[in-house]
Amino acid sequence: MKSLAEIADALLGYDPDALAASSVNAFLADMVPLPTQTEALPLMHALGRVLAQDIVSPIDVPPHDNSAMDGYAFDGSALSANKPLQLQIAGSALAGTPFSGQIGAGQCLHIMTGAILPPGLDTVVPQELVKVQKNCIEIAQGILQPGDNRRLRGEDVQCGSVALAKGSVLGPAGLGLLASLGLPTVAVFRKLRVAYFSTGDEILSLGDGPREGAVFDSNRYTVWGMLQRMGIECIDLGVVRDAPDLLERAFLQAAAQADAIVTSGGVSVGEADHTKAMMRQLAHSDTWGEGGVAFWRIAMRPGRPMAVGRIGRVPLFGLPGNPVAVMVTFLAFVRPALWQMMGASPEDPQVQCPMLQARSSEAIRKKPGRTEYQRAIVSRAADGSLQVRTTGQQGSGVLSSMVQANGLMVLPHGQGNIAEGDVVEVMMFAGVL
Repeated sequence: MKSLAEIADALLGYDPDALAASSVNAFLADMVPLPTQTEALPLMHALGRVLAQDIVSPIDVPPHDNSAMDGYAFDGSALSANKPLQLQIAGSALAGTPFSGQIGAGQCLHIMTGAILPPGLDTVVPQELVKVQKNCIEIAQGILQPGDNRRLRGEDVQCGSVALAKGSVLGPAGLGLLASLGLPTVAVFRKLRVAYFSTGDEILSLGDGPREGAVFDSNRYTVWGMLQRMGIECIDLGVVRDAPDLLERAFLQAAAQADAIVTSGGVSVGEADHTKAMMRQLAHSDTWGEGGVAFWRIAMRPGRPMAVGRIGRVPLFGLPGNPVAVMVTFLAFVRPALWQMMGASPEDPQVQCPMLQARSSEAIRKKPGRTEYQRAIVSRAADGSLQVRTTGQQGSGVLSSMVQANGLMVLPHGQGNIAEGDVVEVMMFAGVL
């Protein structure tokens, strides 16, 4: 396992006092461990879990050529471009009940969707496109090509091929695909356990009476919600006061019980803070070994201060205290790192936050030299194109703006001011928040 110093040395331009947002993900990708423990689960219990091995199909899907329509199956070579085709109906085939007779020249088979196509029949005409007279059908010229409306054996999944790759996150479609292969159980990585808590003497828990200068804790609830959306096992350690013994107890409990730790508050660079001191003390303790901690000023808005490290082998993510900054840094940095710890492929569509482009419906002031994540609302313009506007005030304590927004406008490090009509990228919240 690389030390934090070794990871930092490998990053071009690493500067903990002005760290580019793009460098944060590269650092974390090297810092967090990959999963090793697996378990076999019934499909009905595997939704949202990450595959621990490639799934090699034991069968062809579909297992035979079959009809894609209710209609009439016949030999497509009999089609003519110059005249209608007349065929005699020789019998019928249902899905699950194959036709056992013989089909001769000039004959067809009345067939239902999913029924096996007998040898020699390769084309199906939908029943609404034929004229039926007594025991014969007539097919007009020019409406079909040979092979139309036929599903080929193995056209979905071929026997021996990889149906789903290791690292895939199992969604409803994936579960259905595994079921279509006849697999009752699947090997997945063990659920990730994450311990989280808020820090600070100014934080009130729900149910506490109001106190001057104090605020109710929202961060634990947003962090819990984002972890739950990822299918993570959550260990809630509550609110921890700025007292060394309480902080030490919380960190040690978290490191003993969890695979990763997420905290909020107490990481601002330059502050004399018990949380920072305790992080540093525990991360470098001989008892835990392999630890370390780095305090960063990230060139971003919101969410400039952040701490990352390890207590022993347990990754630690120390997020800012302001509510919006907590959510933005989690989405931008912690979420990808946790998915990596869960064994998920970074290309999996359920791992990536959906990104799209839209035209800004307003001018936005932006300084080059930092990445900005502006809370935004994407909608359709009158011409049908996508447009985006900010939610208004972008202060890192305006949590209501995250409720109003359906995405984050991502303005890159080198970007200057945005003019009305400029195209910008938006990280959408769909399925994530």
